[in-house]
Formats: sequence, structure tokens, C-alpha cells
Amino acid sequence: MTTGLPLTVEVLLWGLIATAAMTTIMEAAQGLGWSRLSIPFLFGTFWTAERHAAYFLGFILFVAGGWGFALLYYGVFVSLERTSWWLGAALGGLHGVFLLVAFLPLLPRVHPRMASEDDGPTVSRRLEPPGFLGLNYGWGTPLSTLAGMIVYGAILGAFLPLPGGG
Repeated sequence: MTTGLPLTVEVLLWGLIATAAMTTIMEAAQGLGWSRLSIPFLFGTFWTAERHAAYFLGFILFVAGGWGFALLYYGVFVSLERTSWWLGAALGGLHGVFLLVAFLPLLPRVHPRMASEDDGPTVSRRLEPPGFLGLNYGWGTPLSTLAGMIVYGAILGAFLPLPGGG
């Protein structure tokens, strides 16, 4: 499926739509009390301790990251010479598993405002560490994160065209 737009514009457009869908799922889980994970907030608190500014800045960084990952997913589709919603969903699932198993547990070691599992909170490190699978942020965190990431990938797989319209 092609819209007639330049390929770069299509990647940015579908990357934005996929990021919006993923964010909606993950933030809805937070709003419903299933998870306390807000990746935009965690990204923003890397740069500022002011909570409102952190969420706004983090959201901008999160959208930019969504575009960056859309380019990576597109690169995978091109290298495999195929794209489909199910391939995108599988990539999103792998991406989500990596986020939950490797990235979130590593975060306290690099985040300037996050307490570690070993040392606990300090005056400057007050954010709770996510823990394995993000379970410190609620039982629904792994499920909502995987759901959001799978939808993100499925949207990109369904709508990003291969070069030459293939």
C-alpha cells in the first residue's frame, strides 16, 4: 500500500501513528490502574526533576524515539524484502520483550533520578526502579507494554511500503 508520498514522509507518518497507538494503549493501562509505567515520564526525568516539564519533554523524546524505531523497523522490512502486519507484530513483540527483560532492569544503573533495587531511594534518586518485566510498576505492566509494542509493529508492518511498491 502506498499513498504517493515520498518514502521518508510515509515512514514519519506511520511512525507517528504507530507511536500514538502504542502510547494510547500504555497510558490507558496507567489510567486504568493496571500499570504505573510511563515511558515518556521516565525519559523526561533523565533531563529534569520538575515533574510537569519532565512529562512534556519525555513525550517529545518518546515521539522522536518512535520515529527512530520506525526507521529501524523499516530497515528490517527492506532487508527481509517483505512487510506485513504479522511480521511487524512479531518485531514489536521482540522489541517489547527486550524492553521488559533487558532495558527496564538496566535503567536504575543509568537514570540519574531512579533508585536502585539494591540501595533504595536517596534525596536525588526517588523514582522507583521498574524491576524485572517492570513488575514493580504493576501486574499489568508487561501485558500492556507488550500489547502496545505489538500494535506499534503491526501498524508499521501493515502500512509501510517497500521501495518500488513491493
